[in-house]
Amino acid sequence: MKIQNDAYGQEMWALLNGKESYEVVERDDGFIGLSAGPHAWFADYTAWPKHQKQGIKFVKGRVLDVGTGAGRVALYLQKKGHKVTAIDKSPLAIKVCKKRGVKDARVLPIERIGVFKQNTFDSVVMYGNNFGLFANPKKAKTLLKEFHQITTLNAFIIAESMNPYKTDDAVALSYHRLNRNRGRMAGQLKIRIRFRNYISDWFDYLLVSKKEMRDILHGTGWKIREFVDSEKFKLYIAVIEKQ
Repeated sequence: MKIQNDAYGQEMWALLNGKESYEVVERDDGFIGLSAGPHAWFADYTAWPKHQKQGIKFVKGRVLDVGTGAGRVALYLQKKGHKVTAIDKSPLAIKVCKKRGVKDARVLPIERIGVFKQNTFDSVVMYGNNFGLFANPKKAKTLLKEFHQITTLNAFIIAESMNPYKTDDAVALSYHRLNRNRGRMAGQLKIRIRFRNYISDWFDYLLVSKKEMRDILHGTGWKIREFVDSEKFKLYIAVIEKQ
């Protein structure tokens, strides 16, 4: 990844160094908004929302932290005695992780998880809406099968997502219609990240309802064990187990 395209990493690097940080999200329909952004990625466990605290209790054994960001999940689990491998496609994010004390942090996009050996991990954590990194249903199914290979018999995936349908916002509903008209899922976003003069490449990011998540899991060797709702009932954690 070119430095100029690593807007995501630049946000975290700025915050780590005490500078102003924010995240601008641009969608392919022209919508532009601010996300919770980098401050949330540095949050100590005490500041995590309740549903994330509940979901993390299902973690066991060796852990793969997917889309680690600034490493908050990896750092928390390390302190709990877990062996954690933290991955992110952003080189600067991984640099931030290492500076903050993550022991095993690697520049690795989710598409390359097949580099790990079979039965390597007991838990996979995808916090920060990182179920979205699957991008689209077809890619999700392919990668979930790869997760099945690199995890142990009784492994869990603990993944966070957001139900895109729990909205009455006219702009969001219009985007749902646009997506359906072009053969995409309603919550299949196409976005890019901006920070200062840094701009990421466009990428797909998938938000799904609980039913849609069940449908995606079908045939991958995984199933829902339980859902943990957030207090606002839009964000949720899916605890996913092997069939």
